[in-house]
Amino acid sequence: MSTTLMEQEAKQTPQVIEQQLVKNQAIAKSIADKLNALEPTNVMIIGRGSSDHAGVFGKYLIEIEAGIPVSSAAPSVSSVYNKQLKLSKSFVIVISQSGRSPDILAQAQMAKDAGAYCVALVNDESSPLGEIVDDVMPLSAGAEISVAATKSYLATLSALLQLTAYWTNNQTLIGALDTLPNALQNMIDSSPQLTAESIENVKNLVVLGRGLGFAVSKEMALKLKEVASIHAESFSSAEFLHGPVTLVEQGLAIVNCQVNDESLLSHQEQITEVKHRGADIVDIKQLDDKVHPRIAPLVVLQRFYLDVASVAVYRGFNPDEPKGLKKVTRTL
Repeated sequence: MSTTLMEQEAKQTPQVIEQQLVKNQAIAKSIADKLNALEPTNVMIIGRGSSDHAGVFGKYLIEIEAGIPVSSAAPSVSSVYNKQLKLSKSFVIVISQSGRSPDILAQAQMAKDAGAYCVALVNDESSPLGEIVDDVMPLSAGAEISVAATKSYLATLSALLQLTAYWTNNQTLIGALDTLPNALQNMIDSSPQLTAESIENVKNLVVLGRGLGFAVSKEMALKLKEVASIHAESFSSAEFLHGPVTLVEQGLAIVNCQVNDESLLSHQEQITEVKHRGADIVDIKQLDDKVHPRIAPLVVLQRFYLDVASVAVYRGFNPDEPKGLKKVTRTL
């Protein structure tokens, strides 16, 4: 039984995404046509917080599927340093739930003025961001009252998947999107994987993933800090072996974000390595190996959202209203 808004809203995700994919199909095709005509040389993604983490997912996805280099924007370059970038032949994706943070708006305006083709993935379609960009791809997640974003984040990832699938004319991925709502529902109906008992008395931990799994591991680490007050940091499992692995010798809890895609074998080898060094491992993974590898990260994250909310409540925290946080964060 859902006891928090965070859980209730996370459980709305399958229906949200099912409706979103239908609503945005024509928009995705239109954007794809424009991109194929433009032939952008690079992609820049603008976002903060969870939206920035979605951008990491977008980076892996677009570089893997479209073969075009993707970078993460530094919004302060425009809003604080007042500098203009050279962005002709660039595709800029602006990700924001509210579409109202001043630094995001400033960076979007700079990109538009610099000649980039700009598309916003935004939940609030009436926001000022929509007036700046060339096209808007609505997240259509509906009202999200809990401070901790769940359904809107997963809706962002599904929008990135749909946009990229049509851009690259990947019919297999386009077809796989139809299976996403059901795959998410199956995870909602499954048993918890991260439990309060599995990380009892843990105050610091590391979340490891690889590739697209690393992208969503960043969101996992943020939510562990945000709602459960656990100091968590995210690493690529490959990067973790380049120095940070020495922390394991002192005793370390690790959440293994396991995604069954091309990175699985290498990632499993690295998880085995940290196990041999004495790390305590909690696995967060998909239950159905037939899930398309590009939608698998969303499936894994769906289960995590429900689990971390329960962990927060067990530890005496309200995941709907983390202390010191607001739903809309405005930064310069």
